[in-house]
Amino acid sequence: MSSLPNLLTLSRILAVPLIMILMWNAGWAGYLAAFALYCVAGATDYLDGYLARSQGTVSKLGQFLDPIADKIMVAAAIVLLIENGIVSGWLTIAALIILLREIIVSGLREFLGGVQVSVPVSKLAKWKTAVQMIALGALILEGFAMRVWPALPAMEVGEVGLWIAAILTLITGYDYMRIGLRHMK
Repeated sequence: MSSLPNLLTLSRILAVPLIMILMWNAGWAGYLAAFALYCVAGATDYLDGYLARSQGTVSKLGQFLDPIADKIMVAAAIVLLIENGIVSGWLTIAALIILLREIIVSGLREFLGGVQVSVPVSKLAKWKTAVQMIALGALILEGFAMRVWPALPAMEVGEVGLWIAAILTLITGYDYMRIGLRHMK
């Protein structure tokens, strides 16, 4: 637990409630602070894996916590962005696709773990996570932009990114299901 990669992953989990508090009924300063903390937390997603591999400290705990940290961060951001009206209308469908895939893949991984089958994260799934994190960051920044800097294209970047993430989510979710169904027979 005390390895730097695991501490970085844990810090990402612990940052989520603070990000959400900053976004709750926030003015421009709250959104700007939430965006900054979200960016730092998002950077730990890359850094923890890189350090674990380069230092040879990849652990079962890290492999368990890392995807949970991602899912907590994504789900919490989506819920508050919907609550605050930044994600609305058709964009809510993209957000729901992402949330539903995360739940389905988590259940699938749990089932496959019970039959001792490991499903590694694909490169496309890593790209999906990166696009998703950037899109959600842009949408958090929109809370600042709409109050202070309306010309900033945060909403446009967030909308396009979330739809791209939703499409990648469907593709990677299908890949995981196809692999998982083979082991359910």
